[in-house]
Amino acid sequence: MDEETHPPGQPAEESAEGSTVCARCGTAAEGDTVPVTWLSAVEDGRRLHFCGTCARLHIRAIESRLDSLWW
Repeated sequence: MDEETHPPGQPAEESAEGSTVCARCGTAAEGDTVPVTWLSAVEDGRRLHFCGTCARLHIRAIESRLDSLWW
């Protein structure tokens, strides 16, 4: 795989190029804006973004309002 991964609980908000990355798996968004299929959340005062794949995988935890550290 060519995706860069990050351990849960250590979100990466922006890559070196300035694009948005998934706080769960490290997938970088294409373009300058966050895709509409991505989830955005605020945890501990930080804005986190989650790709569509991670959002779908953890939808029950998200709907239960669990912090991403619990997924």
